[in-house]
This record gives sequence, C-alpha cells and structure tokens, in this order.
Amino acid sequence: MKRFIAVAGNMGVGKTSLVSFLAQEYGFEPVYEPFADNPYLTDFYADMPRWAFGSQVWFLSNKFRLHLELDNRRADPARACFVQDRTIYEDAEIFAANLARTGAITPRDWENYLDLYNGMRRALQPPDLMIYLRCSVRAIRRRIVRRGRPSEQAIPTDYLRGLNGLYEQWMGSYTQSPLVIWDSERADYLTDLVDRIEFRKALEKVL
Repeated sequence: MKRFIAVAGNMGVGKTSLVSFLAQEYGFEPVYEPFADNPYLTDFYADMPRWAFGSQVWFLSNKFRLHLELDNRRADPARACFVQDRTIYEDAEIFAANLARTGAITPRDWENYLDLYNGMRRALQPPDLMIYLRCSVRAIRRRIVRRGRPSEQAIPTDYLRGLNGLYEQWMGSYTQSPLVIWDSERADYLTDLVDRIEFRKALEKVL
C-alpha cells in the first residue's frame, strides 16, 4: 500500500473533495492545504505584482514544514497512510512559475525563490502516488463562483488558463512516482456509480 498519496490540480478541480473521499473510502489520513492561513492571500488576489513574492514564499515555507512532517509520518509504520491536498512541487512548478512568467515576480526574486525551492526539494521524499485532477478553465471558473470564497472571485481567467497550461506541462514530464490522471469535469466519482467504479479500478491498480 502506498503511504503518501498526493492530489494535484488547479484551484476548483475538486482536490479537497477527493481527499475527503479517499479518507472515507480507504481510511487514509487527510492533509488539507492551509490556504486560508496565508496572510497575503486577499492582498495577492487584489494586486498580484505587489504581493506575489511574499505570498509564494509563505506557501513554500509552510508546505516545506508540512512535507517534512509527512516524511516523518511515512517512516512510522504505526501511522495510517495519508493523502495530501496539493504539494510543495505545485507551489513552485505551477503557481510561482506562472507569476514569474507573467512578470508578477521579478527575475531577481524568481532566482532567489528557485534557489530556496531547489534546496528544499533535495531534502524531501516525493509522494508514493500522484493523482492529477484535470479540468477545463470554464468549469473551474464556474466552481470558483459556486463555492464563493471572496478572495477568489476576481481571479483573472488568463491567470487560471496559465496555471492549467503549466499543470499539463508538468504532468507530461512527471516521473517522480506513479501517476493517475482523472478528468474531474466529465467523470464524477462522487455521484455516478459507473464513474466511481472506474475511478476505484484506476486507483487500486497502483495502490
């Protein structure tokens, strides 16, 4: 059985719902992303160039501490398997990279960030299994509106589109662990019995 399962994907694709589902179905210990604790987040969505670097460094440092804790849990056979909502890799490879590409993070700050991230990455073990939830930008936008988090409502569509493109590139070259890709827009494992059976089959092949 895989000890450390990570769920990756853009905002609004259903990561939190999947983590809860896996916790209920398989008894995994859920580990949720601490996005609400980020003191920069509301300011960041209002003015990305002003707050991008501080917000991304906050996410990176907090996710690094969390990942170290998960590595310690993985070494303890008495602990349950666990499933994480978004990894440190996504913070750097997707979100910070997108901000650097669009100029919201300056080249000097991006170089500083990468040095920090690469040092952290060498100290961490990758997940035992990665699950990537794929979804179109149009569906992501609908879900963001529906869940109603105030800080997310003004997120530009181009920003979401940039994230989706980077996710596809990253997943196309991902080799750190076994990978399951699930179309969370067209296949609903939560309410559709056939989709749930197919999802379980895809997952249990690699668990």
